[in-house]
Amino acid sequence: MGIKKSNKLPQAAVIKQILMRCSSLGKKQQGYDHDGLPLDVPKGHFVVYVGENRSRYIVPISFLSRPEFQSLLQRAEEEFGFDHDMGLTIPCEEVVFQSLTSMLR
Repeated sequence: MGIKKSNKLPQAAVIKQILMRCSSLGKKQQGYDHDGLPLDVPKGHFVVYVGENRSRYIVPISFLSRPEFQSLLQRAEEEFGFDHDMGLTIPCEEVVFQSLTSMLR
């Protein structure tokens, strides 16, 4: 009997995939630099969309290493996957997201 391989990517690979996906959104749209990065997002940050209205939040990349934020990313992957045109969408209420991120800062 062989060892069953997991289909899940290692954490580092998932984080890299998220960052690559976030930075590749909207490359041909106004408001993006020549590398396809949004002009209003400071270096070391990325954009997520949260809640029913898909409100846009700019969060530090350092959040990616926090277990609390990683659980949100796992929920996002399960619900939406990471390969879609809407950007990185976090499936939780805005008030919950705001509370969590205020604790992480």
